[in-house]
Amino acid sequence: MRSITLVLLCTLVTLPVAAQARDSVVPDLAALIARPRSELVPLLERWATDRQALGRRYTVDYSPQRRARFRSFHAAWRDSLAALPFERLTRPAQVDWLLLDNRLRHELALLDREERLATEMAPVLPFAATLFDLLETRRRLVRPDPAMAARQLEAMTASLAAARTAMATPANRPTRVVALRAAEAVADLRREFQGWLRFYQGYDAEMTWWIAEPAKRFDEALVGWRRYLREQLVGAKEGEDEPIVGDPIGADGLAEELRAEMIAYTPAELIALAEREYAGLVVEARRAAREMGFGDDWKAAAERVKDDFAPVGTQALAVRDMAREAITWVETRDLVTVPPLAKEIWRMEMMSAEQQKVSPFFLGGEVILVSSPTDGMTDAEKRMTLRANNLHGSRATVQHELIPGHHLQGFAAARNGTARGIFGTPFYTEGWALWWELHLWDLGFPLTPENRMGMLFWRMHRAARIIFSLRFHLGEWTPEQCIDFLVDAVGHERASATGEVRRSFNGTYSPLYQAGYLLGGMQLRSVFGELVTEGRMSERAFHDAVLEVGPMPIAMVRALLDPRVPLTRDGAPAWRFAP
Repeated sequence: MRSITLVLLCTLVTLPVAAQARDSVVPDLAALIARPRSELVPLLERWATDRQALGRRYTVDYSPQRRARFRSFHAAWRDSLAALPFERLTRPAQVDWLLLDNRLRHELALLDREERLATEMAPVLPFAATLFDLLETRRRLVRPDPAMAARQLEAMTASLAAARTAMATPANRPTRVVALRAAEAVADLRREFQGWLRFYQGYDAEMTWWIAEPAKRFDEALVGWRRYLREQLVGAKEGEDEPIVGDPIGADGLAEELRAEMIAYTPAELIALAEREYAGLVVEARRAAREMGFGDDWKAAAERVKDDFAPVGTQALAVRDMAREAITWVETRDLVTVPPLAKEIWRMEMMSAEQQKVSPFFLGGEVILVSSPTDGMTDAEKRMTLRANNLHGSRATVQHELIPGHHLQGFAAARNGTARGIFGTPFYTEGWALWWELHLWDLGFPLTPENRMGMLFWRMHRAARIIFSLRFHLGEWTPEQCIDFLVDAVGHERASATGEVRRSFNGTYSPLYQAGYLLGGMQLRSVFGELVTEGRMSERAFHDAVLEVGPMPIAMVRALLDPRVPLTRDGAPAWRFAP
């Protein structure tokens, strides 16, 4: 009996250890410790941490105090970085040096752009200079003179009344773009002002006595001024969808964005490139249409594909099956390492009707958000959602959002070069997922002409994104023209096209974000050709390496993976990646 008890105790003691050893989510710890690390990682982490700290101190957008502080910070960092012995650094550290220098230069350029935007808004924000000073005084913990503060509040209120009178003359009114930008600035400044008021009111008796009524009048004036800008000058109406206005950055702004992304092409060249890609996709679409029995009428074939959607209420199950199919597909062909934990933790949620107005298609990462009809939609909206997220288009979308696309990418980024997160770019983030669309097409992932038509829809969409986003920022197209283009050239449902354009220009995406999909995918296709097609790396090693280096412009991914690319303090040679 005693021996049996001892055996049982030994078994109980050893089970957790054995179970842990068998757990496939535990990585090779020795390999993790031995992984080489760029000697500049501490610099990247320090700059990012200090920048975040300054951002918490200087919170007022468009304030000259904030711009001056960040100009000093970035310029000092750039000077110190220049003093490092670039030639003696390891190659990964040289890449990090170039990336940080590039980021600092871009930050300084963005501050210059912000100053130009602030100058444009100055006539519409006549109170801003005074308010900036009041806010900064509090941040420095200097108590203002109460009577003077009251007079400043009254003067700011009066300045808004005078501006309202001036706007009665059409020649004095700003453009819709400037008016909308100013309206958002007013909302931000009101929040800052309320924080200023809370700091004194009720705590400082003298300040409270002087500023209570003037502060109330100024706050009411801010609310009314924002309403005036939005409703009278922008055309926004309560209870209606937000108008799509955007804020074009112009040719000079695009040139700086392209420089920061290390793209050696002009906007005109990129538009021409996208138009060539689109023309080639039309040829493929006609081929698929003929196989479907529609002759060369690829648009009719695309409409037919839209009607092949999951039965109502089963979209989640369809997405589940597509996700499993894509994972099996890349694993059985040994295309990329898919960690067991990455397969275990991805999840699914349904997108609200309101969110689908801005994001009409799936969104992904560790959690895939699924667009599907809801009971809060009209019948027309339900049908458009079903058709926009049809089975064949979704088959391309699911792998883009999950594995091998964004979820696998995010999983790797959180575990590899986390310090390089400050160099994030849509050309890497979206380019990776788009590259898989290109590559899976070449490997035969679409099984039927309908599958091909679904993937071609998205390929056309990516080419169209380059065209409409660049033409918008060049000032050549309006948002309405962008919507029409998506409907006519790609075959979007109008509601989906509207949501796509709204999302592109609502201020949360960088100007080149939409162009980054196809261009980033094309860049990775070029690097794949140089390294895998030429036999220098296996396919799996290439994909694992792209994930391991972390986010950065693809030109620097190329430099890290290919030692033949020369590097100097001026960067890598200009790279023309398109055939």
